Amino acid sequence: MIPLFDITRQYSKIKSEIIEAIDNVLSNGRVILGQEVERLEQNIANFIGVKFGIGVANGSDALVIALKAMEIKEGEKVITTPYTFFATASAIVRNGGIPIFVDVDSETYNIDLNQVEDILKKEKVFGIIPVHLFGQTVDLEGLYYLKEKYGIKILEDCAQSIGSEGILNGQVKKSGSIGDAAIFSFFPTKNLGAYGDGGMIVTDDERIYEKAKMLRVHGAKKKYFHEEIGFNSRLDEIQAAILNVKFKYLNSWTENRIKIAKKYKEEFEKHKLEVIYPKILNKTYKYHVFHQYVVKFKSNKIREKVREYLSENKVGTSLYYPVPLHLQKCFAYLGYKEGNLPVSEELSKTTLALPIFPELEEKEIEIIVQKIKEAIEEVE
Repeated sequence: MIPLFDITRQYSKIKSEIIEAIDNVLSNGRVILGQEVERLEQNIANFIGVKFGIGVANGSDALVIALKAMEIKEGEKVITTPYTFFATASAIVRNGGIPIFVDVDSETYNIDLNQVEDILKKEKVFGIIPVHLFGQTVDLEGLYYLKEKYGIKILEDCAQSIGSEGILNGQVKKSGSIGDAAIFSFFPTKNLGAYGDGGMIVTDDERIYEKAKMLRVHGAKKKYFHEEIGFNSRLDEIQAAILNVKFKYLNSWTENRIKIAKKYKEEFEKHKLEVIYPKILNKTYKYHVFHQYVVKFKSNKIREKVREYLSENKVGTSLYYPVPLHLQKCFAYLGYKEGNLPVSEELSKTTLALPIFPELEEKEIEIIVQKIKEAIEEVE
């Protein structure tokens, strides 16, 4: 069995540190918004290169709270991608906003900033939620250009991209460092994952920081005195303690993911398979941190055959994402039809996520690619 993701291999290596961290929390008795949450907030903010971090219950809440803290108004429009997890767009609607879906680039699968600008030239828009998809950084130069030229807000969705990098004005910058705010998810499968739910908002803007901090505790700066209708969305102290342990290993785990991606590439090239695999556009920095390793096949028929064959041979896979957001039933009222966003629609039919996690072994990658080859040969 080669799973898509395996939490147990990692845990076996750091088990004693994790148990000690949990014990420390329970022994000191501060289990809600204590020193571990504060420490993680500072760790993540420093890592990204911003001033403030606000720990919340999960990445979905982080999106909702961040947008509210950025003071989006009822009926305002926000541009985002249809090729992402549901929470990115639902956060807009939950704040009374209107999502505008823009197709993705056919090579990076990230939002096409040229199409974004076409809309900004014609419509008044509150902001953009770019998603650094699968761990691959959206063009930071392009994002910054749009922010400066059109005066829009940017909320970076970094749920899958912690540690990924890009270039802005000749300097290496982390994803999450150039928007008005950014969010992270600590769902267990993430590159920095908890053993339960968790999320974080980061920002350089003190006003956004103070408001988000208030919103996560029912809109109260002072207990029992509520300035707004907020949320009950606190990052758990035990999960923060676990994440502080794991944070020490994040860079080395990221390097392992990049090595695994390179090994996949070598195997695909060795077997001369017609598979489009993720490209590392600049090898001098971490443009892609490979939260997922997603490959594209020539057709839906081949994708489905490979998926079925890998499952029969006990290799885990997943579909990201089988129905793009603009075609989801809950967004039908927006009026999008099949064919409106062709790149996202094609990717939903032809891509497949393969196993990737820092402890995946080279021999397992060789087996996976060999099985893909066998499946393709059966179809052809």
